[in-house]
Amino acid sequence: MNILAAIKREEKKLEKQLKKVQQQLDGVRSAAKALGHIAAVEVKDAKKRVLSAAGRAAISKAAKKRWAKVKKQAKKAVS
Repeated sequence: MNILAAIKREEKKLEKQLKKVQQQLDGVRSAAKALGHIAAVEVKDAKKRVLSAAGRAAISKAAKKRWAKVKKQAKKAVS
């Protein structure tokens, strides 16, 4: 029976947490509604940043150059 009591206590604890989270969610929704259409537009207009193929190639080339330098120094240290 002790296990059953522990489960009921945990259930009450979780229900309290759920109520608290629901109140916070209601607050966030109210704030978003107060901001109105502008907030919805700002969220929708956020676009993913896209890197061009040339940009990716330049970054890759620079990274390879840095790693080559590191490997060269490591090789000198071993020799």
